[in-house]
Amino acid sequence: MPGPPSSVAEVVVLLHGIAMPALELHRVARALGIAGYRVANLPYPSRAFTLERLALDYLPAQLHARGVEAAPRLHFVAHSMGGIIVRLHLQEHHPANLGRVVLLAPPNAGTPVADRLSRFALCRWLLGPNLSRLGTATPDALLSSRAPGLVPPDYEVGIIVGNASINPVFSRWLAGANDGAVSVDSARLPGAHGFLVVPHSHTGMLWRKAVVAQVLAFLRTGRFAE
Repeated sequence: MPGPPSSVAEVVVLLHGIAMPALELHRVARALGIAGYRVANLPYPSRAFTLERLALDYLPAQLHARGVEAAPRLHFVAHSMGGIIVRLHLQEHHPANLGRVVLLAPPNAGTPVADRLSRFALCRWLLGPNLSRLGTATPDALLSSRAPGLVPPDYEVGIIVGNASINPVFSRWLAGANDGAVSVDSARLPGAHGFLVVPHSHTGMLWRKAVVAQVLAFLRTGRFAE
């Protein structure tokens, strides 16, 4: 069944992870569009701008340019570092029409993978200034002259994280079940309204039909399907 016209549709903003293209969320975007949402799958300069600049300057400008303030409801679906950007953005900008948020494999407590990679100049050059910010000393200690530390959300948020890795090297750096980049425990967030573990890898989950269905379920109902 076709969804409502785009002018009155609820909006879902998608944010990809570090050093990834918006294409990584193509399957999620397509499913949301079919379900009747107006989708903004936003590319952003993850390797050039700091987390604060992305969350407090770049993202607000992109949202305003797309007129999301006029939507009945505004939702966010974000992968990996995109989830940290969304959290920081919503801590400073709380839109009146805010709906629900789904975080896919978010490093809410940081990840040792970023700690390890940050030791290498080549990795810092390839991934930019935010690599070290995703380590275990951050992001919940994001402190700067522009942004306070991250706090538990005061909006409806659901988290999906994988427990299957295709990267044995990275997995050795992580404690417990993990998706090859983020551990299950580090994705947890006090105040979350739903927490779901799926048998997929960090990026592989984005292309799984069952995961996309759970994203849709949470946006519709505020809970994951059983």
